[in-house]
Amino acid sequence: MSDRFEICHAITAKHEGLYSDHKDDPGGATMKGVTQGKFTEWLRRKGKPNRHVKTITNAEVLAIYREDYWNPTAIAFTLVPGVDLATYDAAVNSGVSRGIKWLKASAGSSDHSVTVKRICRARLSFMQSLKIWKTFGKGWGRRVADIEVRGVAMALAYMGATDKRIQAGARLEAEAAKKAAKTAGNIAKTTGATGSAAGGTIAIEPGAIDAAAVWVLGGVIIAAIVVAAVMVVKKRAHDARSEAYAGAAA
Repeated sequence: MSDRFEICHAITAKHEGLYSDHKDDPGGATMKGVTQGKFTEWLRRKGKPNRHVKTITNAEVLAIYREDYWNPTAIAFTLVPGVDLATYDAAVNSGVSRGIKWLKASAGSSDHSVTVKRICRARLSFMQSLKIWKTFGKGWGRRVADIEVRGVAMALAYMGATDKRIQAGARLEAEAAKKAAKTAGNIAKTTGATGSAAGGTIAIEPGAIDAAAVWVLGGVIIAAIVVAAVMVVKKRAHDARSEAYAGAAA
């Protein structure tokens, strides 16, 4: 199989951007997706003096991505098109060990597009559990959706699917994700309203109910808030997938 590093990295690079040093990003100062810590480690391995990551060259960026992310995943496991992209991008974004973990947990289907979807689903679930999801979640959701759509198309093409079939499948996925987003949104509204109504009861007549009832109603409010929050997150994820698949279908 030909070396697909440049093809896959071009997609990943679009999501990494240029320089950033967000206060909530545990990676700290980052240039083109390479953190200062990773750059310092790589320079030390090469026997070179340390430099600020802002000074990293394009050649060094590509060398780091290939040596530390592509080779340990796509090359080490001889991954097929689509699966290579999904695993590689996950490794870049969340660490090689997690990328490999999600790959192994998702393997088993003869349909490589299914493997791609499983990897992306596991990856997104992990990201949604992080505290910094509130800050970076919107961008992460779009990134994972984009990687899923591109990875699925690559996998289907590798298995012999025509462009027409790939586009038809994308349309179906877009429609299904749109319906799922609508359902999640409706549940969020319903449970949110339930929580508000229960909260209003406690606030208006606190002396009309005993302590046990207060605890029960308090539990209802908390449960409703949690469910509503989860559904909002799910809706956004489905929206991102619907948008990404619709773009592929077009």
